[in-house]
Amino acid sequence: MHTELINRFYTAFQKQDWQTMNSCYHPEASFYDPAFRNLNSKEVRAMWHMLCLNARDFSLSFTDVAANEKTGQCLWLATYTFSKTGNKVINRITAAFEFKEGLIVKHTDKFDLWKWSRQALGASGLLLGWSPILKNKVNDTARKSLARFIAEHPEYQ
Repeated sequence: MHTELINRFYTAFQKQDWQTMNSCYHPEASFYDPAFRNLNSKEVRAMWHMLCLNARDFSLSFTDVAANEKTGQCLWLATYTFSKTGNKVINRITAAFEFKEGLIVKHTDKFDLWKWSRQALGASGLLLGWSPILKNKVNDTARKSLARFIAEHPEYQ
């Protein structure tokens, strides 16, 4: 049952179908990754909407989907052009899920932020991607982009 939910989520992501992705989340959902830390349910949905609308040269693959009644996981690979720099990014991500009432209630993505920053940001990512300063800057920038997106989309207010 929950493997089908994970498959549905990532199949929709491959198509940049944020509506279907968002339908996979429980009303109490939360999300965490190194760029978008500690998002609530509204923010999770807005994030996927924003990322799908803004994706450039995007492709995604996923493997190793496994789940039981309470938890699940998979590996996914996203390839895209980072809009702020025009740099190509290949990001390998480990996703972990917790389920409630047949939907995703907690979603945690883990990836190497330094490796991501070297690709996305170039020299500054190479030199500072390991540092708390750059990690916090990436999070602050992501949060500001998400706040702007939410302000422009009344369905998330």
